[in-house]
Amino acid sequence: MSEASTPAPRLGDAEAADNGVQSPRGPAWGFAVSSRGTTYPTLIAPRRADRTTARVPSAKVALSTASTYPESTAAAFEMAARLGYDGVEIMVLTDPVSQDPEALRRLVDYHGIPILAIHSPCLLLTQRVWGAEPWAKLQRARTVAEALRAQTVVVHPPFRWQRDFARDFVEGIERMRDETAVRFAVENMFPLRARGREISAYAPDWSPVGDDYRHVTLDLSHTSVSRSDALAMADELGQRLVHVHMADGIGLAKDEHLVPGRGNQPCADLLERLAARGFDGTVVVEINTRRAESRAQREADLAEALAFTRLNLAAAPATVSGRMP
Repeated sequence: MSEASTPAPRLGDAEAADNGVQSPRGPAWGFAVSSRGTTYPTLIAPRRADRTTARVPSAKVALSTASTYPESTAAAFEMAARLGYDGVEIMVLTDPVSQDPEALRRLVDYHGIPILAIHSPCLLLTQRVWGAEPWAKLQRARTVAEALRAQTVVVHPPFRWQRDFARDFVEGIERMRDETAVRFAVENMFPLRARGREISAYAPDWSPVGDDYRHVTLDLSHTSVSRSDALAMADELGQRLVHVHMADGIGLAKDEHLVPGRGNQPCADLLERLAARGFDGTVVVEINTRRAESRAQREADLAEALAFTRLNLAAAPATVSGRMP
């Protein structure tokens, strides 16, 4: 096998990496310890002068509570803490615990894992959660984020039938941003496709790139559905990109949220570019585990997604190319 075709290092290569010795299959790997005491694989700095060291990622990796559905919000905290995630993103759903800041605070204290983001209840199935008035729902999300010291509120653009909300959405988000330290990160969505036609269900647009949002969330399952170039979108957003939903897809017309690495989205490339630019936002694993036949299978998918994300965030800067600043 030629050097150019040498496969990427596997976790087992850490055994050959003691004292910085190169593995026969590629770079040396060892184990680092996170701030929460969890070990995870990382590159060992080679001793040879012509090698580069891996940059320790400053971005935190969180677990979306949507990733454990249909299990409860409390179960998501338990799994996130045990698997070694840096925090959680609360998807506000019909589960009463996800809506209750005091219940969430007790989970934070019990499991010792922080809430890093609140996903406001803007899905179709949560249209009545925290009332029906969309601006009031965002105000409530901000209040909960402030109370729980979460840095970000994730919000979808309005549905087209929410005409009053959509008319003032861009300016309204900016006004709310000026009232708090919490970041309102508007998420990219996707058009609906049927019989060869595309119809946008969102206004002013399903893509946040062309609007003047100060903070944006990039979701790679959504770029799969919209058939967008995720790397080009990230380049265009630049420093406005502060929050990432890490997932995958194969370009179907439905929102898949596969484990990263199982689809065709440039998940690894995006993470490497973020690492190279010193991204200090939050990367949230938001995958679909509804078909898991057991808790063990669900946790295996969550662990795989976490390992994939951390490994690619620790890419050596000198090997990363791209236009992102």
